[in-house]
Amino acid sequence: MWRKILGYSYNLISLAGILLAIAGAALMVIFLAIGVITGIDNPYLGILIYFAFPGILVCGLLLIPFGILRTRKKMLREGITEVPLYPILDLNDSHQRFKAIFFIFATLFFLLILAIASIKGYDYTESTEFCGKVCHTVMEPEYTAWSNSPHARVRCAECHIGPGAEWFVKAKISGLEQVYRVLSNTYPTPIETPIPNLRPARDTCEGCHWPDKFYYGKGKNFLHFASDENNTPREVNLLLNLGKAPKTPHASGIHWHISSEVYYIARDAKRQDIPYVAVKGKDGTITEYQDTDKPLGRKEIAAGAKRLMDCIDCHNRPSHIYNSPGTEIDESFVSGTIDSSLPYIRKVAVELLAKEYKTTAEATGAIAGGIRSYYAKDYPELSKTKAPAIEQAIREIQKIYRLNFFPQMKVSWTTHANNIGHFYFPGCFRCHDGKHRSEDGKVISKDCNLCHEVLGQKQENIKPGAKVTEFVHPIDIGDELQNTGCYECHQPAEM
Repeated sequence: MWRKILGYSYNLISLAGILLAIAGAALMVIFLAIGVITGIDNPYLGILIYFAFPGILVCGLLLIPFGILRTRKKMLREGITEVPLYPILDLNDSHQRFKAIFFIFATLFFLLILAIASIKGYDYTESTEFCGKVCHTVMEPEYTAWSNSPHARVRCAECHIGPGAEWFVKAKISGLEQVYRVLSNTYPTPIETPIPNLRPARDTCEGCHWPDKFYYGKGKNFLHFASDENNTPREVNLLLNLGKAPKTPHASGIHWHISSEVYYIARDAKRQDIPYVAVKGKDGTITEYQDTDKPLGRKEIAAGAKRLMDCIDCHNRPSHIYNSPGTEIDESFVSGTIDSSLPYIRKVAVELLAKEYKTTAEATGAIAGGIRSYYAKDYPELSKTKAPAIEQAIREIQKIYRLNFFPQMKVSWTTHANNIGHFYFPGCFRCHDGKHRSEDGKVISKDCNLCHEVLGQKQENIKPGAKVTEFVHPIDIGDELQNTGCYECHQPAEM
């Protein structure tokens, strides 16, 4: 009988839905206000505000009509025939008029809340906090590297997705699989690179790095230090031949690779073994180059995936950069964060950083203990007079470890090859090894001066003030300098 009096809109399910909807909206508003007032920057707070609470609100709103329909069917089964299909609305009845007005404003309020959640949720999923901090363990290496990179002010989505709805949808669909892998703990360690379906760099990188405005040349000063007692400084000044000269149509230098059409086939997923290169000339002719040591057959070429070379093929770690221990120590000497007058500090630091540790805590403890014990044993007097400098060096070296080594994800600076240069990894020499030849005898040159020119060099085996135009190795290695790639001796595991 009460259903006849109150109507089928009054039922426990619908009432629960109303309470859920109110609770979801209230929690969203309250937590949003807390975040704004306190300035708390927590990725999980964003998950609650833009996904969890709106989800509760939507579930509550869906329960209301579900409860109404369920109650109406039950009333019909019980033989109550006076059940209208739609609610009867009489605006002349003050009670019904109040309910109608309340329903309209409540609906508008909930729609406003959902609209805000949708807009802010979309923006939040594009944020670096969402990409890097929500799945903290999985993305810690990449997020840490990005935070210390030249692109630290560029949001992840600007490079990984770019503008337009098409790639946004593709990224979100791909993201569902990634979310499943994280929740099911089936993600790979380390995260595999390169990303196979990454948007072409011409759609993303070139939004900021405009090829038509590249500089022809750029000076680069490389500062190194020897691993001897004095941490002897070394310096190499290069002119990098980057690309187009200002206001000229002729492409030259390193960026010729993207101003021309260059295709290649890689044998491995990491694109380190490149046996085949094809260059399309301005007249449309194709010149094919093959590695003479391990050429591909015509069937392999026909079936192989030919990739059009773009920025990412060389700049493959533009934001997620892991540096070698030697490079980091050199930079710390230059910045003054490590005292270069500490004898053998570079050698000791590099050796400690190169060891394998199961956890970051184990590594930081071993670094502190190793450096203290070394100076206490070999330089006992200096360990007292230079104690503050030694402790500062320990803190800096521990920081270097945290920036470049992540045992839980099995990531270190050696995990992902960096294709810029050719010191620790093949890089340029993947193609420019002097072994890639065409059928008519053309060779992809190994001449160092194609890409850079030595303007000057300072080190132990060069007389002060001497004019240097060709690179001089710190140790006399004879013809090996021309015949052997730098990376073949400077193995990552040893650096």
